[in-house]
Amino acid sequence: MAGVSDGLAERTQAQLRHGLRVAMLVLTAVILCGLSLSSLVRNLHRFPVPQAQFAAFAVLAAVLAAEAVLVVRRRSWGAMRGPAVLIVLAAAALSYTTLDGHTASSVDWAFGAANWVGAAVLLERPLRSMVVFLVAHESLALLDLLVLEDVTRAALARFATGSVTVVGFPLCIAVVAVVLRGIGAAAAAAADELARVRTEEAVAVESHRRRAQRFAELSDTAVPLLEGLADGSLTPDDAGVRRRCAIEAARMRRLFAEADTVANPLLHELRHCADVADRKGVEVELEARGSLPALPRAVRRDLTEAALTALATAESRARVAVVGSAELVSVSVVADCGEVEVPEPATPGVRVEAHGAGGTVWMEARWQPGS
Repeated sequence: MAGVSDGLAERTQAQLRHGLRVAMLVLTAVILCGLSLSSLVRNLHRFPVPQAQFAAFAVLAAVLAAEAVLVVRRRSWGAMRGPAVLIVLAAAALSYTTLDGHTASSVDWAFGAANWVGAAVLLERPLRSMVVFLVAHESLALLDLLVLEDVTRAALARFATGSVTVVGFPLCIAVVAVVLRGIGAAAAAAADELARVRTEEAVAVESHRRRAQRFAELSDTAVPLLEGLADGSLTPDDAGVRRRCAIEAARMRRLFAEADTVANPLLHELRHCADVADRKGVEVELEARGSLPALPRAVRRDLTEAALTALATAESRARVAVVGSAELVSVSVVADCGEVEVPEPATPGVRVEAHGAGGTVWMEARWQPGS
């Protein structure tokens, strides 16, 4: 159940992360390929080195294209995330150093584009990674303003005003992503809890059904015996009553053994039947040969019924042999139990033979798959 729940939580988180990345990719593509490219082309005559601006744009577009491929393939940047962020910062620096005094102005297309490309790359990282990148990006633009331009009050005001959106909007997106990841984790935990409760309810219902089934299986033979002993109509001094009690005890042991998860249910149930005889001091030998195929529960009951009856009523010794193959499964028993009555098999394909002489009985139950 833990594995299923962990898988559900992981799928929920993966779907949420993928949805966030798709939304961020679409938004960044609109900004870079729409608004920023339009500004670049419109102000191309104002750049002293247009080739540098196109190179910076191509680098940012390549990083965004790589993010698109990763999103489609549902892959992460992994170890390449750090180099990708450095490439984004390098492209921004290339653009800023060739602006000729237009940092953070309407001509500076990269100021409002590089931040979004870097944010798209870092969306899955913790919030502090986004903050560090935005601070580094702002520092590059500010350094260009202070070193390569005339620092005026108007230029600083322009830079501060532009920084509100350049830093604020991606940071808001990053905060929303963190909140949504928390909501996704809470939703996954709720789904996990719901799955656990439903599993427990299903187990409880199935356990109740099995208990009712076991009681019904015992009621036809064991309940009348117990009622007879309770009202005095049957007495333990009667040898026949003692034989019936031993047989019912063996059937109960077999019934309880059927609920166990073991590699070989048939041998497991026969050992529990033999335990009843062993407790009476009967010397029991159990031998198995061949490879037993998977047997339905009804077939196992018919195969063990003869051995169960003989083991429960044996006086001093009993020998049980189990032979299995893909074509035939047989359970035979030799015991000094005198003549016993074995019920007719309920499963088609099961045959029972019994022979007795001199107080010793030989019985064999056979089942052929597909017969």
